[in-house]
Amino acid sequence: MVISRRELLQAGLAVGIGVRAAGSQTRPLLGIIAPPADYPVPAEGLALYDGSIRFSVYGLGLKTMTPDGYDSVIDKIVPAASRLAKDGANAIVIFGTSLTFYRGAAFNQKLIDDVRKATGLRTTSMSTAVVDGLREVGARRIAVATAYADEVNGLLTTFLRESGFEVLKLKGLGLERIGEAEKITQAYLRQFSADVFKSAPRADALLVSCGGLRTLELIAPLESDCGVPVVSSTPHALWAGMRVLGLQVKAPQYGRLLARG
Repeated sequence: MVISRRELLQAGLAVGIGVRAAGSQTRPLLGIIAPPADYPVPAEGLALYDGSIRFSVYGLGLKTMTPDGYDSVIDKIVPAASRLAKDGANAIVIFGTSLTFYRGAAFNQKLIDDVRKATGLRTTSMSTAVVDGLREVGARRIAVATAYADEVNGLLTTFLRESGFEVLKLKGLGLERIGEAEKITQAYLRQFSADVFKSAPRADALLVSCGGLRTLELIAPLESDCGVPVVSSTPHALWAGMRVLGLQVKAPQYGRLLARG
């Protein structure tokens, strides 16, 4: 049976409500600032860390993966973080790879610093998470598969170069509307990502960028296809969230980095 990302997210929302209502209040609470409105607890987070932490999500209402779209919600991030802090979050992750990289590496760091200053909480972002993940696996020359259109792909290339990586190949699916990434099948995304890597044979890692793409179950198969570590947006943002909470939980079935915890 094929389960769509929408079905997975709906299931994640239903389970997430249970986590918040019935879960032990002694478990750390990870606050997630998500680009879309009404974003549920990530199903990937429940698959990886349900039982270890709790989640609280605040959606910003982003409608398009474009600079104009990001500009329309960027000023909502700090107030959203303050709300999550009032709700009891112990640490915060700013989701949205493109939302946090589109103005460059220095601005991404400023977002993190502004949230930390406003809340007093340990904070990271999805863009910082993928950079940290790539560094953790020793990547220097990377191939990058994305959901984005050309303008945003160019901004990602700049961000990655500013972060110290040589981008050998970067190709996107050309998506702009929020929700379109959910329609990409696992089989198509796996083949697309593997093909991007194969066009850059000197790459020592593959990055799959966009929090809207379901990638958790593709990490290990892509590592098998490509023979190098794979880092992707949502799974490794959640991994980074565990790190800022001071926790490590190993998930060996989901690729090299998550196996380390």
